[in-house]
Amino acid sequence: MHLKTLNRAQAAGVHLACSTVLAASIAWLVFGVWYPWPYNRLSGGAALFTLLVVVDVVLGPVLTLVVFNTEKPRRELRRDLSIIVLLQLAAMVYGLHTMAVARPAVLAFEVDRFRVVPAMSVLESELARAPQQVRGISWTGPRIVNTRAPDAGEKVDAVMLALSGVDLGMRPSFWLPWDDAARLAAKRIAKPAVALASRGAAQAQALGKAAADVGRPLEQLGYIPILARSSDAIALVDLGTGALLGYALLSGY
Repeated sequence: MHLKTLNRAQAAGVHLACSTVLAASIAWLVFGVWYPWPYNRLSGGAALFTLLVVVDVVLGPVLTLVVFNTEKPRRELRRDLSIIVLLQLAAMVYGLHTMAVARPAVLAFEVDRFRVVPAMSVLESELARAPQQVRGISWTGPRIVNTRAPDAGEKVDAVMLALSGVDLGMRPSFWLPWDDAARLAAKRIAKPAVALASRGAAQAQALGKAAADVGRPLEQLGYIPILARSSDAIALVDLGTGALLGYALLSGY
């Protein structure tokens, strides 16, 4: 389509259509790979994506609507549109980078709770000390890990780092595989989901739906609180095996 055949509104419409297609591709990456449910809520993925769309998808077409004028020389018009596209791409790259470093990389079981750890919070200097099975930072949703308690020689350092906001789930040297021992620990810690359902109609309804989603009666499910940046949540575990079955967006405290 030749630029000179478009009016201002049509040019902005074409730009909006292209931006929408791009946003749909980004949405697949964000919600299908980096922030799968429920981490789009727990780690702020939905909010970050909304900001990215508002800034990137809306900004470009609006600027096109403002500057597009077929009375301009063709070279000047192409220059103006190229600058807008470059600004839009720069904003998109910056937004994607922000979402990438904030993506949930680890769901760490820390004694009596789970913690969602974003990639930027993982202490990368300790990655080489993690067990081979859990070494590395996931790009496809969080890896579930167990954590071990510090030994006598590690306690002071662990306490000092915890006071500065670096908890065990952020430290690969304390990661352990999510294995039978971890599931047994989760089974011991989990509280009956029916007790949480008794706190009110909203909790009962949400837990009933979550139980239906995992295909288990509520009486067979326990819950463990999840610490996350943007939303309260619980992990649902099998009271018989300790297996992690699903999640519900409820406070476990």
